[in-house]
This record gives sequence, C-alpha cells and structure tokens, in this order.
Amino acid sequence: MSTATAGHHEPAAEYAVTGVPSYKLAMWTFLGSDCFFFGALIGTYMTYRGKSLNGPYPLDVFAPSVTSISTFDLLLSSLFMVLAVHYAKEKDIPKMTLWTLLTMLGGLIFLGFQAYEFSSFVEEGLTLKSNIFGATFFVLTGFHGAHVAIGVFLLGALLWSVRGGHVADAGITTEVIGLYWHFVDIVWILIFTLVYLLEFTK
Repeated sequence: MSTATAGHHEPAAEYAVTGVPSYKLAMWTFLGSDCFFFGALIGTYMTYRGKSLNGPYPLDVFAPSVTSISTFDLLLSSLFMVLAVHYAKEKDIPKMTLWTLLTMLGGLIFLGFQAYEFSSFVEEGLTLKSNIFGATFFVLTGFHGAHVAIGVFLLGALLWSVRGGHVADAGITTEVIGLYWHFVDIVWILIFTLVYLLEFTK
C-alpha cells in the first residue's frame, strides 16, 4: 500500500445513473454552459473589433512578448495538471501534491502577468470607459482571469481536502478539477489567437 493512502480509508465515489461520477457529470454540465458564456464574450469582442472611434487601439498597447510568455506559462501549467491527475490516480499523494502546487504556481504567474498587462494598459490610457475596444477587451480577459483565480482556489481546496482525507476519490476529484483547468487554458488559446495574434496579421 502506498504511504499516501496508509492510515485512512477513502470512501467510494458516488456515480450517476450514466455510470459517470456525479461531480464529473456536474463539471461537464458547467463547462458546457461556460462555453456559451465565453462564446458570447468572444463573439461580442469580434463583432466590435476595429470599430473604436478613438484610441488607444490594440496595436498601441499590446506587447506580444509579454503575452506570449504568460500564454506559454499557462499551457505549461496544463502539463503539470496532467501529471497531477496521473499521480492522483496512482494514489501517490506526495507527487500529486507537488504537481498540483506547480499548477497553482503557473496560474498565479499568469495572473501576475495579467495584472501587469492591465496596469500598463491603463497607464497608456486604455480603460473600460476609453472606447469599445477597452470595454470588450477588459470584460473578456477579466472574466477569464477570474476563472484562472477560481481554478487556483479549487486546486488549493483540493490539496487541503486530499491531505485531510476528506475526498471520496482523489483520482476522480483531481481529474474533475483538471477538466476545469484545461477548459480555462483552451479558452485562453482562443483569446490569445483572436484578440492578440489577429491584430499582428493585418
């Protein structure tokens, strides 16, 4: 028996009638609704893209190198999340804890980059009230940042629960939170492509 599971017993996870763990099914349902949410935000941004009557405009404020680094960081955190799920299913809690902490660190670094980016944009004169670009950009990326922050919180709660033996199945619970984390990363790839990269391909 692994040292990670010695000393306490994990109760069986609850399964829905579909044969899928109930909280995994709930996460898929939530992510499905969140697709519509982000679809609406991205659709709004694209609809009003290039229609601002006054600056600052995207090319006046965007710094490709900074955003590229933060994007790489977030994608790397997805790899860490995969490893966390793997070791959770192997019931190797020490390694699962390590990779979960690294995933959280990746999320926090991304949020740090976003805070730096937002503050630099404000210094350049871009705010929610500056123009249509500012309004749609800050709402879209701000809500995504909030999702990353929620993900970091969920990972922290996961570690606390696993270490205390308060979860039904560490593997499934980690996998469910991993689904959320990967979804947030995929959404960012879309945002990075449509909001940032597209501006430099004109």
